[in-house]
Amino acid sequence: MKNFELKGSIVAIVTPFTENGDIDVDAFDQLIDWHLTNGTDGLVVCGTTGETPALTGDEDAFLIERAVKRVGRKIPVIAGTGSNSTQECIRYSLKAEAIGVDAVLVVGPYYNKPTEKGMYMHFATVAEAIDVPIILYNVPSRTGSKISVANTIKLANAFDNIVAIKEASGDLALFTELVAQRPDGFKVYSGDDFLSASANLLGADGCISVIANVIPKEFAQLMAASLTGDVKEVNAIFYKFRELMDLMFIESNPIPVKTTLAEMGRVKEVFRSPMCAMEKSTKALLLDELKKLSII
Repeated sequence: MKNFELKGSIVAIVTPFTENGDIDVDAFDQLIDWHLTNGTDGLVVCGTTGETPALTGDEDAFLIERAVKRVGRKIPVIAGTGSNSTQECIRYSLKAEAIGVDAVLVVGPYYNKPTEKGMYMHFATVAEAIDVPIILYNVPSRTGSKISVANTIKLANAFDNIVAIKEASGDLALFTELVAQRPDGFKVYSGDDFLSASANLLGADGCISVIANVIPKEFAQLMAASLTGDVKEVNAIFYKFRELMDLMFIESNPIPVKTTLAEMGRVKEVFRSPMCAMEKSTKALLLDELKKLSII
């Protein structure tokens, strides 16, 4: 299964809501169509950017199934199925597998802060219970613990269906360690837009991206250029959108990206608590950059 060939721009898609707080199905469909026509290489549904912690299990399943049907195998669909409970993670993953996703994205257990042994056992137990490809997700700023390079490589070597990692620690040195030590076919994706092109030039395979929600065509071009070593093109695109990449995290993700999409008329500016509308001061900075780039 290490022939999982997905590379490039993989959008962690937002979850749009109606004004009364329900899932905005029409807006979700239109976002997917927009990505399909603008070169996005893969789609992650029910990830951090999708406000998944505030969704119900039924809503998760609905969004995953909707995405699979809407995409129609044109690009891979990856479902976020992580949990701080191993058994719950297995249950979510089996449901996504039955729906027909191409892979699952499994975050390191949050809040529990497992030991190295516990972290390995969590992913090993999940890998033994499901058949669908698994992408590990290391984001210690959110989880309070980390998936070490040693554990990643050990898991990748032990389980054929552990095919990739989304590395979102913000540490470029970790990318080099993962790329240097990974088994053949194991993919390394950036979870940080800002570092993604640099990581690709060092041997990584793409990015599970926030900013691809806003500039799908341009981010796909950035990923393609960095994967082929076209430094001139990388610099032209990266430096154009460098400031916007930073502003996507001026408040907790997905607040800035969803605010941007609302300003673009693609979603409503509605969040699930505890996410909330941006502060006026930070929103003003974001809007100023969006106007400079003629995005709004």
